[in-house]
Amino acid sequence: MAQNTTVQTAGHDEHHHESPVVFGFWVYLMTDCIIFGTLFAVFAVLRNQFNGGPTGHELFEFGGLGLETALLLVSSITYGFGMIAAHKSQVSKVILWLGVTFLLGLGFVGLELREFAHMIAEGAGPDRSAFLSAFFTLVSTHGLHVTCGLIWIVTLIVQLMGTTEIPERMMNKLTCLSLFWHFLDIVWICVFTYVYLASMI
Repeated sequence: MAQNTTVQTAGHDEHHHESPVVFGFWVYLMTDCIIFGTLFAVFAVLRNQFNGGPTGHELFEFGGLGLETALLLVSSITYGFGMIAAHKSQVSKVILWLGVTFLLGLGFVGLELREFAHMIAEGAGPDRSAFLSAFFTLVSTHGLHVTCGLIWIVTLIVQLMGTTEIPERMMNKLTCLSLFWHFLDIVWICVFTYVYLASMI
């Protein structure tokens, strides 16, 4: 009985020790909110400063944007499946779902880069107008965050390979990445609605 109590106490202490990691990551996300809030505010100020250049209505196409959005939103669902598997200590399924999430995120970044390349080739680069400068800064900052998330996913997959269980430390890493990935989804919905759709109307 005493031994079981000791084991439970040790597990409680380990959880108590690791939980500040997730709390600290919440604090980081709050600072990211400030960054994106600032970029949205800048875009709001400059969204009509075209300097004779193309407008969002002339540049943006709903088809590609819809596919980008679908890829990122579905990747949030697949990551959720990965977290469910993690709570069941099903390592192979966690790796599988992380891999699927990575591919969906990679597809999103690829489409975004293709969009940027097409716009720049048509003379609608970030130096063309204040509107485009604000657009490229905001959207590319989000894309950079997604790229960092992809690197994080690969890192966790490598760390999970060869293991048979998911310790508390790894669960905290998966939880932090989950918060990060879902946060990027929320930001993208704001970008899609306010930057793209509002500019196309």
